[in-house]
Amino acid sequence: MNILVQGAGALGVYFGGRILEAGNNVSYFVRERRAAQLEKEGIVIKSPEGDFTSKDFHIYTSPESVENIDLIILAIKGYHLQQAIPQIQTIVEKTGAFVLPLLNGVEQLDLLQNAVGKEKVIGGFAGIIATLNEQGHVIHSNNSSAVRFGALHEAQQDICEKLEEIGRAVKTKILREQDILKHMWKKYIFITSFSGITSATQLPSGYIAENVATLAVAQNIVYEMSMLAKKEGISLADEEIETMANNIKILHPEATSSMHQDMRKGLPLEVEHLQGGALRFAAKHGVEVPVIQTIYGILKPYENGKLK
Repeated sequence: MNILVQGAGALGVYFGGRILEAGNNVSYFVRERRAAQLEKEGIVIKSPEGDFTSKDFHIYTSPESVENIDLIILAIKGYHLQQAIPQIQTIVEKTGAFVLPLLNGVEQLDLLQNAVGKEKVIGGFAGIIATLNEQGHVIHSNNSSAVRFGALHEAQQDICEKLEEIGRAVKTKILREQDILKHMWKKYIFITSFSGITSATQLPSGYIAENVATLAVAQNIVYEMSMLAKKEGISLADEEIETMANNIKILHPEATSSMHQDMRKGLPLEVEHLQGGALRFAAKHGVEVPVIQTIYGILKPYENGKLK
């Protein structure tokens, strides 16, 4: 199977690199500046799951030049999705490739399905704590990583079986899920709460977990998000909701969200993609989510990066 990774941040380089390491054909679609860095440095991964270095991959910077692709792994930030859609359309129209988006949230599914067809968009998300250093090398800092994916259309069974087979040979977890939408929503619920509270307070999880009032804010975001998930037809047991509401208590005290890390660096934030998306779901169903609304209002001024 020929795989194109669109986006070469830490997530895209890591999972694309692991698939490449296992002997599969992987190429990257990136911007000119990142392409030059990849050509010079190659893929470099420093990880508890094993280090890996390679220059044995093709780099594309134009969608019109992409050929012979079976699967696009979309590894970009939510705020880049709209500008990426025309590129994805061009590649899918030319190659017939399926698309596996590894973005946070769930709104991207409808956007991509409207752009390239429901049969082409596979459900999925990723979990990893990793960053790029100045050379563009991946520094993977936790002891595990995973991609979870699953078919959303009967036409995707074959491609999902092939990806599942690849997953058996890589130095990461690539796991096929039968109810991928539920798994995506559970990730969305947690990350909206965790990113929101860590970024709004500018604190890692330990300070939040030990402060009852602050912890309650994070938990109330989980409860509001779970209500939205149920409105969208996702079945969540009370025990599942309580587990998500208390997840922050079991994290390392210094653990924080990628949004908080981006905020520290003065980078753009996925506030519109995550908390803003939740507000759109609330408006759709005519319900109030006051805690999410407040967190959204606090973070919105930082959406485009460092304030001038």
